[in-house]
Amino acid sequence: MGHGHGHGSASGQHVGRLWAALGLGAGFLTIETAIGITTGSLALISDAAHMLTDVVGIGLALAAVILAARKNQKQERTFGMYRAEVLAALANAVLLFAVAGYVLYEAIERFAAPPAVPGLPVTITAVIGIAINATAFMLLKDGAKESLNLRGAYLEVLSDLIGSMGVLISGLITLTTGWRYADPVIAVAIGLFVLPRTWGLAKKALRILFQHAPERVDVKQLCVDLTALDGVTEAHDVHVWTLTSGMEVASAHLAVAPGAEPADVLVRAQKLLAEDYRLEHATVQVEPRDATSKCRDLTW
Repeated sequence: MGHGHGHGSASGQHVGRLWAALGLGAGFLTIETAIGITTGSLALISDAAHMLTDVVGIGLALAAVILAARKNQKQERTFGMYRAEVLAALANAVLLFAVAGYVLYEAIERFAAPPAVPGLPVTITAVIGIAINATAFMLLKDGAKESLNLRGAYLEVLSDLIGSMGVLISGLITLTTGWRYADPVIAVAIGLFVLPRTWGLAKKALRILFQHAPERVDVKQLCVDLTALDGVTEAHDVHVWTLTSGMEVASAHLAVAPGAEPADVLVRAQKLLAEDYRLEHATVQVEPRDATSKCRDLTW
């Protein structure tokens, strides 16, 4: 598989960066939670809740990368543990939905009687949060391009970075004007900001878990192209799915005309799949035209 070797070597880099991001996040979470509870700042508590999902999410991502990299000792795991990454990404999305819901609920109650929140400790905490999240953001940026799992952790850090900026604005407004609504307003803004990104992450993870074809692959056109190959009379049982981020798999049955050379048909089909559709890991069954009835007998 074209992606296979890169995936393994990249995992080693990802593990080191995830450990660093996890350490930064856990340290700041402790500080932010303590200050949020002490000052009664919903914006800080909201950001701390996001930081908690960062820490849990990065921990899940780390566990998933380690699991995916483990050698398949048991032969029944024919696809290894790569799907662990996708499950971790989905768990991240569920956590973020829960946090956003809690913050919105809590903020609505506070709008009736906003409590006084001291601006200085909130502002100082936000500045520390921006520095820590910016560091974690840079650590995970490259890996997020090639792994859905790391993209989940990266999106959480990104939302928390923007959340910390929101908390800074809240603290500065409170510090300079004493306006009590700044804190719950910013808390709601943080909750609403993260929801569309979370939905996008959940949607991608569910597409993989339901084994949908990658969005870039037109399966109908793929069937047409396979059928148009020299010697092929029909393409059926064509399946394309994603194992995990960057690892796409295909299988197909090709019925061939009498006199066609199966080995030549196989080479042409694999070349088409690899060059035109970037599907380098494909299982192609070449069969006589009169053998296709067995496939049609299946009820699914």
